Amino acid sequence: MHFYLIRMTDRRTNTIIWAIITCLMWSTAYPFIKIGLQYSTPVHFAGTRFALAGLMILPFTVKPREYIRMIRANSSLAIWVTILQTLINYTLFYLGMDRVPGALGAVIVGSQPFVTAIVSRIMIREERFTRAKIITIILGLAGIVLVSAGRMEFHFGMPGEIAGVIMIFIASISTATSNVLISKKGKNMNPLVLSSFSLLTGGLIMFFLSFGFEDVPLKPDFPLNYWLVLIWLSFMSAFTFSKWYVLLKRPGVRVSELNLWKFIIPVFGAILSWIIVPGEKPDWVTVTGMIIISLSLIWFFGFTTKRVHKIGKVPAGPIAK
Repeated sequence: MHFYLIRMTDRRTNTIIWAIITCLMWSTAYPFIKIGLQYSTPVHFAGTRFALAGLMILPFTVKPREYIRMIRANSSLAIWVTILQTLINYTLFYLGMDRVPGALGAVIVGSQPFVTAIVSRIMIREERFTRAKIITIILGLAGIVLVSAGRMEFHFGMPGEIAGVIMIFIASISTATSNVLISKKGKNMNPLVLSSFSLLTGGLIMFFLSFGFEDVPLKPDFPLNYWLVLIWLSFMSAFTFSKWYVLLKRPGVRVSELNLWKFIIPVFGAILSWIIVPGEKPDWVTVTGMIIISLSLIWFFGFTTKRVHKIGKVPAGPIAK
């Protein structure tokens, strides 16, 4: 029994470490997206980024014949993940963020763990709103509000900003639904195959659709800065989506609790902005929000780790295999 508990703790620690690394990489997206959008339109830039990310993963998947066989065998999952995670999520995310103030958008995006918890509870019978989870979500949302308020003043206008808020919320619901589907139905699907197919297919669709409703230059003359940003964002997407799909498939991992780690994305994003963005500097409101988020996550996952040793069985929290 003692060996079993040690093994479970090691699995859990491994999942937590990779979740933090993945969220750290995701946090780099926001400042670099702003740079890329200086030279390109939202949907066109997103489509280029994800198509390139899908191509980056392809050499690390399986042989072409096995790749096609796997997509055919799991066609429903592959199509739904492409639609929900890439097309709907990122099309609405890019368009929505272009319509709302940065601080307001950060709060809405930061509420994704809460949205995921609700969607998971609806779609997965085993998911429950435990007291520890509810407290962590409330504290996380409070921290997100403080981090965002400290970096930018809030204002809410009409009607474009309302449309932007709705777009971002739908994007959050879409990606949460995708996460649940992968956790429930992706056990027999290679995560690299799934991520490469959804990113490449969704990215190409967004790329070509952008020519229909965006003013895309036919002969773009992008500077080196643009290409460096595009390469990093594509690599980051290729790595993070593939790794996140792996974590979602691990036995014992619950979607809602794994997604709690996304609360730290705005924290890392703020720190990165202080480092690379001129004029950005720490303030007590933002730092207070960061402390609240950090302590809430430490408390939650520390609490569930103690439960493992207390009851001697697999807990509700993320556990790796």
